[in-house]
Amino acid sequence: MLSASLYIMACSARNRLRVRMRRLREPRYLVGAIVGAAYLYFSFFARLRSRSALSRTRGGADGRATPVSQLLQSGSGIVAALFLVGAAIGWILPFNSAMLDFSDAEIAFLFPAPVTRRSLIVHRLLRSQLGLLFTAVIMSIVFPASTPFGRVRWAIAMWVILTTSRVYFTGVTLARGRLLGDGGRARQPALVPIAVIAAAVAVVGRALIAAFAGAPPANIRDLAARVEAALGSGAAHAMLWPFLALARPLFAPWGLSFAISIAWALGVLAVTLAWVLQTDSALHEAAAHAAARRAGDRRTRSVAPIKARATGLTLAPAGRPEGIFFWKNGVQTLRAGGVTMVRYLVPLVAIATAATSVALGALRMRGGAAAGFMTAVAVTMFVAILGPQVVRTDLRSDLAHLDTLKTWPLRAADVIRGEMLWPSAMLVGIGWLAIACAMMFSFAAFPSVALTGRVTVASAAVLLLPAFVTAQYLVLAAATVLLPAWVPIGDQRPRGLDAMGQRLIMLFGVLVSVIGIILPGAITGGILWLVLSRIVGDIAIIPAAIACTVTVAIIVAAGTEILGPLFDQMDITSVERAE
Repeated sequence: MLSASLYIMACSARNRLRVRMRRLREPRYLVGAIVGAAYLYFSFFARLRSRSALSRTRGGADGRATPVSQLLQSGSGIVAALFLVGAAIGWILPFNSAMLDFSDAEIAFLFPAPVTRRSLIVHRLLRSQLGLLFTAVIMSIVFPASTPFGRVRWAIAMWVILTTSRVYFTGVTLARGRLLGDGGRARQPALVPIAVIAAAVAVVGRALIAAFAGAPPANIRDLAARVEAALGSGAAHAMLWPFLALARPLFAPWGLSFAISIAWALGVLAVTLAWVLQTDSALHEAAAHAAARRAGDRRTRSVAPIKARATGLTLAPAGRPEGIFFWKNGVQTLRAGGVTMVRYLVPLVAIATAATSVALGALRMRGGAAAGFMTAVAVTMFVAILGPQVVRTDLRSDLAHLDTLKTWPLRAADVIRGEMLWPSAMLVGIGWLAIACAMMFSFAAFPSVALTGRVTVASAAVLLLPAFVTAQYLVLAAATVLLPAWVPIGDQRPRGLDAMGQRLIMLFGVLVSVIGIILPGAITGGILWLVLSRIVGDIAIIPAAIACTVTVAIIVAAGTEILGPLFDQMDITSVERAE
């Protein structure tokens, strides 16, 4: 089976490369590949060369210690604790391992073959190695190392960590399948790892709470020192040992120390793989579930019926045609529930947390009120700038049903406006809630600011947010109508250098176009503010914001009317559907 797996890997890689090279004959893929290659070069390789030249000029050392370098010099306790958190979250989130996502060809030819379930798991693990190796190499390029050996060390360590994570989450998926199956004895072995992870979280969490109960950490070095002291001995160290073994190769120096640490990490990988091979009884059920989900996404196979539930949205028997799409997209979002919300919330929480940390450090702000205020501001900025890129319940999600949309007896402009209505309203509602939270936290974070200033700034933000959101959705609708082949269908995420270049071009084009749409409104509001500020003072920003939003609304309404005839002329064959 090993030789067959290697043969399949070689043939798949060769055929994938041929397809990628053949696609470069089309200008849109060629342009995307050029832009993607340029982005990689100027983002990583050119920066590495300049950093090396600067290091040689300064004698090989830069006296300033960055937060990342301080963290890397402090030990592996924080990384091991993060690994434990990820291992615990894997049992909670409703996601399945990609290793069990067998292709149709593998299900058709390997499952009936005289091959054991364990051999199938090993086969899928081997198939995933190319992607894991590529990810490890990219991460080693980004890693701030001063020597080539440091990058090689980082790549090897990251490959072991990524492989162990892939195997572990495969075991989680299989164990979850056994828990949902029948039979009490079959469930008992699957409960053991849950109990171990829960005990480890309790012990480690108690040690960390005790370490930070006295006072908050002064800086990153103090944070790392406390974590190392809390997890360096006792029960917490024993419960965290497998994760420490995985984390130590990231910090071990090149040589014998690294060889010993990587050997222990490989031992953890071997134990994890042995656990997965012992829980392979649910392999066929998990593979069948993944195949049914994939077939349902392509709409080529009948799956379990969708369970409809009340959403609170009611479609009126009469009204504007835009209301049809508002109701449809709203019901689609609310019924999708968990997975869709996780997809939206994960980047929102990550960006809000990072932006809050950076802002608090730059402004030297302290306290829970300041953190809450900056978090609310970060959420508002995310909604205004990146929200329309993430929330895709508009014309982009319905592009796969273009043939059906074009048969509806509706004006094309009404279809475009209707597709923009629900996601714009949802994002604006989230942004308004974040602005209200920022307003409440501002009383404790900035007690010296007058109430008039708070109300004025918050009101202007409330008025301007719809302009930013709807302007972006207009540009995205125009891109969907004019360049449908560049827009991923539904939840597709094309991979490759050309796809990355296409996304960069689209993002740059959207940002430039949005600036062009908002600029007339900004000029109108600026002129009005200059006139009224001499009369009413700072309150003049409110009518200026109203003028800006009204101007943008007029442009957006005119833009949907202009896109209407272009939508009617769209050819359904121009949409690139999944194979």
